[in-house]
Amino acid sequence: MQAKNYFTDSESKYCVYKNAKAVIIPVPYEKTTTYIKGTKNAPRAIIDASKKLELYDEELDAVTANIGIATLNPLKACQIAQVMLNEVKARCLSVLNDGKFPVLIGGEHSVSLGFLLALKEKYPDVSVLHLDAHADMRDEYKGSRHNHGCIMARIREHSSAVSVGIRSLSVEEAKIIKKNNYKIFWAKDKTDIGIWAKDILAALGKNVYITLDADVLDPSVLPSVGTPEPDGLSWNEVLKIVKAVFKKKNVVGFDVMELCPSPFNKGSDFITAKLIYKMLGYKFFITSGGI
Repeated sequence: MQAKNYFTDSESKYCVYKNAKAVIIPVPYEKTTTYIKGTKNAPRAIIDASKKLELYDEELDAVTANIGIATLNPLKACQIAQVMLNEVKARCLSVLNDGKFPVLIGGEHSVSLGFLLALKEKYPDVSVLHLDAHADMRDEYKGSRHNHGCIMARIREHSSAVSVGIRSLSVEEAKIIKKNNYKIFWAKDKTDIGIWAKDILAALGKNVYITLDADVLDPSVLPSVGTPEPDGLSWNEVLKIVKAVFKKKNVVGFDVMELCPSPFNKGSDFITAKLIYKMLGYKFFITSGGI
């Protein structure tokens, strides 16, 4: 179950599953991508890039890797959506039952539903913070209700959710959002991120699952995604939002999805790996009083 190729490549004693507080769950699944292909390669690219991270975090004055970050073997790719979701749920639930903090890395966004269903068994009241360029609110797309463009429609069937950074959606999705009065923080409205963070916190419950599509970041920051959209959030804007949530809420798990690695831009792989590392730092040092 434990991978030989592990996140950060730090001292082995910090990567052993039984000693780890956090666990990386790679899911190289890609069945329904609709533009640029390659998200199945993201978990390996992220893990490889993470080996180049400096492990000391100057913001937190801490070495986040010392919490223990284990990495599991990638889930085997399966082309049947429901089977894949069941396998993701089982893997995540196993990590949760072992008292560890799960981090899912994909892969396409559709598999996040399996993670949510696992979290619901431990935290029935879990709410979802969705960071993304796209609304992902189609009920069905390209003949599937489990298309990556439907993930928030499926998630909202099980939990309340707040979507942040949205700047691309269909007429159908716009109608669904208006009809249901869903909470959306549109990228076009971003001015003071501090005010945004307060409003986001007010809309979330005590226990929070963060699902983050890499394309929430502006392409000038992270261009290697399957469906890039202009006018996204900056690196600091994303960090301010997630930092506030980690500080004030009980984040019970997070994922980072939809990186589409390119041989011509390894920087996107590294930035994604650093984002995961920063979020783990916020989880284990901010909430424990580290800053």
